[in-house]
Amino acid sequence: MVRLADIVRECGDVYQERYHEQLLPSHKQALRAIEQCRTPAMGGAVYHCGACEVRHYQYHSCRNRHCPQCQHQVGEDWLEKRIDGLLPTHYFMLTFTLPESLRSIARSNQKFIYSLLFRCAASATQQLAKDERHIGGKIGLIGVLHTWGRNLTYHPHVHFLAPGGGLASDGLWRQTSHNFFLPVKALSILFRAKMREALQKTEIFEQIPNDVWQSPWVVHCKPVGKGEATLKYLAPYIFRVAISDRRIMRFVDEKVTFRFRQSDTGKWLSYRLGAFEFLRRFLQHVLPKGFVKVRYYGLFSPSNKADLANCLQLLLLERPKLRKRTGKTVLSYQPTCPACGIDLILVFMLQANSRCPP
Repeated sequence: MVRLADIVRECGDVYQERYHEQLLPSHKQALRAIEQCRTPAMGGAVYHCGACEVRHYQYHSCRNRHCPQCQHQVGEDWLEKRIDGLLPTHYFMLTFTLPESLRSIARSNQKFIYSLLFRCAASATQQLAKDERHIGGKIGLIGVLHTWGRNLTYHPHVHFLAPGGGLASDGLWRQTSHNFFLPVKALSILFRAKMREALQKTEIFEQIPNDVWQSPWVVHCKPVGKGEATLKYLAPYIFRVAISDRRIMRFVDEKVTFRFRQSDTGKWLSYRLGAFEFLRRFLQHVLPKGFVKVRYYGLFSPSNKADLANCLQLLLLERPKLRKRTGKTVLSYQPTCPACGIDLILVFMLQANSRCPP
């Protein structure tokens, strides 16, 4: 099986030498972490099997959020917590896409533009929702940033999961219909206006073509039932990377072949790129250090716990006990022998950068 780490180990050093001045610190850190993940460089532990009389070496993961070998359990924990926190009503998913003319600017100013995308999209949605002609109340939003297309192209957009209703100023819950949330055309215009107003205060505004503000911006809204399936759809975007190891098919002659599913037909197709182009596409989805890619607004904001509790009482009177839907929670890790299945005995811990086992 070919892994992203294999490609980084073989081509990463040469890639960094060639594009050293163009690489951000976060890119270099991600490449180094992926290369060292689950190797002696990370340290680990030595276990002994009493039945087979064999020693087993297990190395630590890098825990970098852009490494495809890490973050799985964190994602499962987040998903379970978010499902338990859903309001008992129907939900909608809104998607705000950055226009193509702004993407090169976004790539060069990621932290600022991504934060602005979050803020303006959420603000436009909340403002329109407060209008008495629509919902007429405070809504809740869970927003997730997504930057990649299925073949690793750069396609920044934000998904929001929103319950179908809001808390009105009179303290009552105002429910929407099951198939309509907000008028997306008006939402698109308001979103574009807020982005323009914010960018006009910066030097970046002069770099933006004028026709961006005349063209329609893409905003989608669709009903998604109780919201659980959408959370499961969004979770991989939070705790996984642009490409998983299982999608990489071959790495031969500095060419990487990977597969992706077509969005319109659902069919799996293969795609081949040179190793350097593959790494370039992957690294453009590495986020700036400390950037938060999932954010909560309105009723789901930590500062609005009281309002969220009121909505819950209005919808159900008392909260139902939700069964776990994300599988068994692993409380502790006990490694077993791959040969006989017996629990292994910890012998000693390995320090980072120790030598490989003989």
